[in-house]
Amino acid sequence: MKLWRLTRAPFVALDGKGAELHGARYAPPGLPVVSLASEVGLAVLVALRYQPQDLAQAPGDFVLGWTEVDAVPVRVPDPDENTIRAFVGEWLETRRSLLAAVRSKVLPEADVVLLNPHHPDAASVCPLTYRPFSFADCLHRPPMLDRYGLGTITSL
Repeated sequence: MKLWRLTRAPFVALDGKGAELHGARYAPPGLPVVSLASEVGLAVLVALRYQPQDLAQAPGDFVLGWTEVDAVPVRVPDPDENTIRAFVGEWLETRRSLLAAVRSKVLPEADVVLLNPHHPDAASVCPLTYRPFSFADCLHRPPMLDRYGLGTITSL
């Protein structure tokens, strides 16, 4: 399966060090985990949530990366955040599978796919292939809005 990650250039390694040091949405500090997305758009939306409201203030070293992983993720039960965190913590500690999928709260039609870097199969996961990414380029105002006097789009 193709998995996506939008991150800053210094953090492209799939080692989970950031989550190990600081925790992650679904994992406590002390446990390495890598958060990926099942869809490229989800990777962008999740990263966008953590950017300053004025995107001109966003760091300029973002990269959009992808890798292919030959594994099927276990499905994380998601009745509530505490259940998800408990499941993920146990999943990471027991190393029972390489991947776990959590239904995204941002885009429920897609999954946040967690990779356990301590699982024996993690060594076979290819590093990210990536390209530069700019929020300003991605979210620029289309010229047609000004040309036709349409103002800003408030809904699609």
